[in-house]
Amino acid sequence: VDAVIDEVEEFLTGARGHVDVNRMLATVLFTDIVSSTERAAAVGDERWSELLDAHDDIARRQISRYQGRLVKATGDGILATFDGPARAIQAATAIRDATRRLGIEIRAGLHTGEIQRHGDDVIGLGVNIAARVQAQANPGEVLVSRTVKDLVVGSRMSFTDRRVHRLKGVDD
Repeated sequence: VDAVIDEVEEFLTGARGHVDVNRMLATVLFTDIVSSTERAAAVGDERWSELLDAHDDIARRQISRYQGRLVKATGDGILATFDGPARAIQAATAIRDATRRLGIEIRAGLHTGEIQRHGDDVIGLGVNIAARVQAQANPGEVLVSRTVKDLVVGSRMSFTDRRVHRLKGVDD
């Protein structure tokens, strides 16, 4: 179908349009273990390594369960993408609840926007905004941007208004 559309487009306009296949709309999830340095110092390197492995395993399972893609582990958190914001919120909540049973508290931030694939990684303002939203979250909180909230209207998810926050490096 794409080949036929390309031919029609070229016939009508005289040129084929450029499609940037590396850009996409996605919901970006960042998590971070709260007070990870202090926790590592308290339990020791060996136990901390076991807890990190358990955290990463939980995150991988929940991201897969909610049809996301684990982009990378960030040392004391994760970066993942989803094609739908509701599933991203559900994954973040499930990760938070499961890691609590390990005695680990996380904070999570989500934003939906255009992102750019960069090898196996993702980059772009949408990724940066998700990271900034996560940085504003309190321990145990899944904080979402207004964009995410607006996209899940009708999903029966409830939110608490955290008012407007200025995000470093983001004008709007």
